[in-house]
Amino acid sequence: MQEPLGAPGRAVSTDLTSTVGYDSIIQHLNDGRKNCKEFEDFLKERAIIEEKYGKELINLSKKKPCGQTELNTLKRSLDVFKQQIDNVGQGHIQLAQTLREEAKKMEDFREKQKLHRKKIELIMEAIHKNRNLQYKKTMEAKRLYEQRCRDKDEAEQAVHRNANLVTQKQQEKLFLKLAQTKSALEDTDRSYQQSVTTMEKIREEWQNEHIKACEFFETQECERINYFRNALWLHVNQLSLGCVQNDEVPPLKIFIFLHTKQNPILFSWALSCVTSELGCGLD
Repeated sequence: MQEPLGAPGRAVSTDLTSTVGYDSIIQHLNDGRKNCKEFEDFLKERAIIEEKYGKELINLSKKKPCGQTELNTLKRSLDVFKQQIDNVGQGHIQLAQTLREEAKKMEDFREKQKLHRKKIELIMEAIHKNRNLQYKKTMEAKRLYEQRCRDKDEAEQAVHRNANLVTQKQQEKLFLKLAQTKSALEDTDRSYQQSVTTMEKIREEWQNEHIKACEFFETQECERINYFRNALWLHVNQLSLGCVQNDEVPPLKIFIFLHTKQNPILFSWALSCVTSELGCGLD
């Protein structure tokens, strides 16, 4: 059988239609987007918990009786104590609002990346579809070419076998059939070569777009990682800030100490408590 004219150096591999590498990249990007969504949901859940806790602290400080019959400095101390509880509750409510704002920023960032990525994915999907379609056409052209090669070979063998065994008229028919198979082979050869050439152009286009897509995805993933890391860092700092603010509230023992100097017994107790807590003496 004659070697296909369009075949040398132009063999078409099934790897041309593979999207394993591209699919792996998309899966990784989807996983990253999922991780951002999980962190966003975490912030929202935390905000609900913080708000609920803050409201319960405020309700506790305002509605729950706590030493209502006490007088003088101890009464004032209890008032400060309840005000501090109210302040802590307000701090948790403020933190809840901050967490919701951060969750909204993460959502906006996710959707923005999704929108930009969708444009690239649509381009790649169109290229993959065009590439697969041309691959099928090329395979069909190859099949027809190989069939025409077999037809020509069979026609040539028939002419040689029957050269001295048939009539002149029959020989003319055999030569006519041979000429027809050669003509058909030339037509399919041109068609096959055109398909291979087109396939190569599409492959180059796909390769170029694939490189561009990979570069875009790499940039976007770096942005996502940096944004995610900064969001996590900000969240931890917000929690630390809340702890610091709570620590900055004046200790109740110091307040009691400052308001019990006129009562020697209470003053002695408060002094021992304060000096023990602060690790120093007070004049």
